Amino acid sequence: MPSPYRAIFSAPGSRGFSAAGLIGRMPLSMVGVGILTMISELTGRYSLAGALTATLALAAAVVGPQVSRLVDQYGQRRVLRPATLLAVAAVAGLLLSAASEAPDWTLFVFAALAGCVPSVGSMIRARWTAIYRDSPRELHTAYSLESVLDEVCFIFGPILAIGLSTTWFPEAGPLVAGVFLLAGVWWLTAQRATEPAPHPRDEQGDRTSALRSPGLQVLMATFVATGAIFGSIDVVTLAFAEEHGHKAAASFILAIWATGSCLAGIVFGLLHLKGKPEGRWVLGICAMAVSMIPLLLAGNLPFLAVALFVSGLAIAPTMITTMALIEAHVPRAKLTEGMTWISTGLAVGVALGSSAAGWVIDSAGARTGYVVSISAGAAAAAVAFAGYRRLTRPAQGEEPATDGDGDSREERRGTDRVA
Repeated sequence: MPSPYRAIFSAPGSRGFSAAGLIGRMPLSMVGVGILTMISELTGRYSLAGALTATLALAAAVVGPQVSRLVDQYGQRRVLRPATLLAVAAVAGLLLSAASEAPDWTLFVFAALAGCVPSVGSMIRARWTAIYRDSPRELHTAYSLESVLDEVCFIFGPILAIGLSTTWFPEAGPLVAGVFLLAGVWWLTAQRATEPAPHPRDEQGDRTSALRSPGLQVLMATFVATGAIFGSIDVVTLAFAEEHGHKAAASFILAIWATGSCLAGIVFGLLHLKGKPEGRWVLGICAMAVSMIPLLLAGNLPFLAVALFVSGLAIAPTMITTMALIEAHVPRAKLTEGMTWISTGLAVGVALGSSAAGWVIDSAGARTGYVVSISAGAAAAAVAFAGYRRLTRPAQGEEPATDGDGDSREERRGTDRVA
């Protein structure tokens, strides 16, 4: 039987935009940990490093959905290229300021400006959705592939960023990340044939944000707490490895964490699960929360690596299910914006988690920092349970692309979609 992953690439242009997306989203896993490593190498101040990462994430949380909203209205090429140029210029300013020992406030200014970096993963998923909107199985596989590629970035990105910054020069990690972003976005936006059609406001007749959807509000709120898990683990793991005399090993440990998620995503993409996804989503959030507990018990790097591998098994399946739920609660004309709001929730959480973890590390040591991860996991589970009923309610307003179980509405009716 042919692989479902191979089958989705039968669509013309799919290989090209998927490859461009892989390059363009490498900064997703490189910029934050690259800045952490750079600042810790130059100053030894984890609190400053965490605060800068938080500033970058919060700026991305504010600006990112607006960039994606413009993409929905005007198209990817017209919006992504100028946004990318501004983000790369800001990263360059941040590196120059850090290298020249400029005042701290200049670092925060450039970190905030770098927040306009586009959500490349959302752009790629929007292209898959445009191709396989009426083919739920293929779309599930495509979303699974993208989650796997996200994890591939998190396997190799931290290794590359930390390795470059610790063995070459401190600014090398974020610098290479900026090059990846520029190259990936330019290659992606050069592929016009698979670019989703824009939806100008005068055609939409609706200027409201996708975030008005109650279901999307629940997903975003939950992923604020989930982002705090991710942000705190990055910072604490780096400091934990340094305390044990092997700072560069942090990149490999974080890669093992991502490997667990990657393997789970590959398997999940081969499945076609029946029924509503809301229950699976809550189960995934709870699994992530419970898997944080062993981290506080880690007394050495090998134990920590095993614990993170196990915790990673819940990440990709939960993210894949989240994308299916977004499609069920967000109108087609706002799909890119809706996906980016999830990234925004993660970014806000990363900011809170990394900042809180940096403060705890400076005050009480590295291993104690995992208390932040455990607390964030508990918060994510609590929000998921509290918002479960909102997710099970039918979406209101403009009809979304799919029902909650991933079947297109046109399949349910037995009619063809009229574009």
